[in-house]
Amino acid sequence: MSKFSLSMISDKVHIRQAMENEAERVAVFSRRTFYDAFAAFNTPENMDKFMRGPFSEERLIADFKEAQNFFILALEGEELLGYVKLIENNVPDLPGQPESIEISRIYVENKLTGKGVGQLLMDASIRFALDKEKKVIWLGVWEHNLRAIAFYQRLGFEKFSQHDFLLGGDIQNDWLMKKDLQVEKDR
Repeated sequence: MSKFSLSMISDKVHIRQAMENEAERVAVFSRRTFYDAFAAFNTPENMDKFMRGPFSEERLIADFKEAQNFFILALEGEELLGYVKLIENNVPDLPGQPESIEISRIYVENKLTGKGVGQLLMDASIRFALDKEKKVIWLGVWEHNLRAIAFYQRLGFEKFSQHDFLLGGDIQNDWLMKKDLQVEKDR
């Protein structure tokens, strides 16, 4: 995993790239925050199937070994507050196929939603993408996650497509949203 020269501190929150030996910690955090955020909107059977399959601890830990994956953490002291997973070379269907990077996951402790941790992680993700000379940063978000959609729109992301997301046995619709990084680069 290549290292990104990022070290941001905002008040008490420190933002840095994850180290490989933090894979298990991030996997446990990821599973807990995903479950906390989405269990109320899905059946126990579908959540269980998803958590045992695509979102198993083993699969999440394996993500750290993939060269195209990058993890950025938000910490207060040693406490993990949130993280973002970026995937390089995972190109959506965009006109002209610009160099892009995907925000595959962005998770923050539920009690900290709306407190600025997500903003710090997004800022770091955009800096990371610009350092990698990407033209577009993009993500998928569940169509019913209105708070997240509003957050991304405030940051300049626009819907460009949609795709199916299988949670257990339930086919859900994710919006694909992108942000043109040329605007950020010109700032």
